[in-house]
Amino acid sequence: MVVTPAALAHAEDLADFVAASPSSYHAAAEVARRLEEAGFVRLSEEDAWPAQPGGRFLVVRDGAVIAWVVPSAALPTTPAQIFGAHTDSPGFKLKPRPTTGARGWLQAGVEVYGGPLLNSWLDRELRLAGRLALADGRVVLADTGALLRLPQLAVHLDREANSGLALDKQTQTQPVWGLGDPTSADLLGELAASAGVDAADIRGFDAVIADSARGSVFGKDDAFFASGRLDDLASVHAGVVALGEVSARATERIAVLAAFDHEELGSASRSGAAGPFLEDVLARVYEGLGADGGELRRAYAASWHLSSDVGHSVHPNYAYKHDPVVQPLLGSGPILKINANQRYATDAVGAASWAQWCRTAGVASQEFVSNNAVPCGSTIGPITATRLGIRTVDVGIPILSMHSARELAGVSDLHDLTRVAEAFFSA
Repeated sequence: MVVTPAALAHAEDLADFVAASPSSYHAAAEVARRLEEAGFVRLSEEDAWPAQPGGRFLVVRDGAVIAWVVPSAALPTTPAQIFGAHTDSPGFKLKPRPTTGARGWLQAGVEVYGGPLLNSWLDRELRLAGRLALADGRVVLADTGALLRLPQLAVHLDREANSGLALDKQTQTQPVWGLGDPTSADLLGELAASAGVDAADIRGFDAVIADSARGSVFGKDDAFFASGRLDDLASVHAGVVALGEVSARATERIAVLAAFDHEELGSASRSGAAGPFLEDVLARVYEGLGADGGELRRAYAASWHLSSDVGHSVHPNYAYKHDPVVQPLLGSGPILKINANQRYATDAVGAASWAQWCRTAGVASQEFVSNNAVPCGSTIGPITATRLGIRTVDVGIPILSMHSARELAGVSDLHDLTRVAEAFFSA
């Protein structure tokens, strides 16, 4: 396998992106920062939006962000090319009154978020990050850096640990962050200090625990990339890089990046794919182009949504868990995700279009389908297809260790997904 210099540079940039995105709120802010540097204009949902074609814009709603490029010659019926992903990842979220502890240890009260592989969080340096709502009405981002750890019980005290370790979600997943008396300590104070604000001014917070280690390229021929939060920051990053290359003068369709929050919880929130965010933004964009209801529906009928999320590479130690024939391999190209029960939204027409976008990009593609005895999860694809009626294709990259604190991807796949996203936007 040959990993190109461009793919290696792309992986290093992804490492920077993930490091800057310990929470969904940080990820949305980093997307906005990068696109604003590329010339996009940030809008507020509370303001009137520019109506003229030819613009590049973005809007942030909590931990989600939508960005778009309107062609210079856009009409009320100009279709959209939507690249969808999500900003959140499985892990732990800080509970109210989070400063806890016992027997001389300071601990953090956390709640399980989504479906993480609990054991993978043991014995790692962890950071606490999220947003703080302050008494003066401001909302600020905070990130402590490496502060916490979930220490595993020594094998001398659990002789059966290697026979099967199952953690109690309440009593055995509360990380340590210091020594002392919890009645005289303040974990929120640590978070506030990292943001340069007074803990007494905090009126609300949304904070998660995240792996603090930087993403890394390794393995024979630099084939592997390991990092936290690849599900689904790998797709968000691909969309950001691809959209940044779109010119309003060159594109014939409205290019949209939709990075939603709360996918790991089912997407049912104001900033999730099951909420109104994308529909709200598209309605306002087409309203600015003078579209009436009929023209909007015509635009939707000709539009595409590429729902990008990670999928499973065949695992060499557990091959029996995969379909016996369709076994995508990490490093062999992005995947087309297929499911008979519509857990993925791909159909025959979508598969043909995906093949064309891959050919345009010069990228090999693989298929993914689950073993019948091991049902797959789902994505934002069926949700947005149901909400908007826009034809949707579910795709992604194959990885190992999905929902681990540190997941494993192929360096070439990461770059290839971005190349296909660029071809998709320019379709």
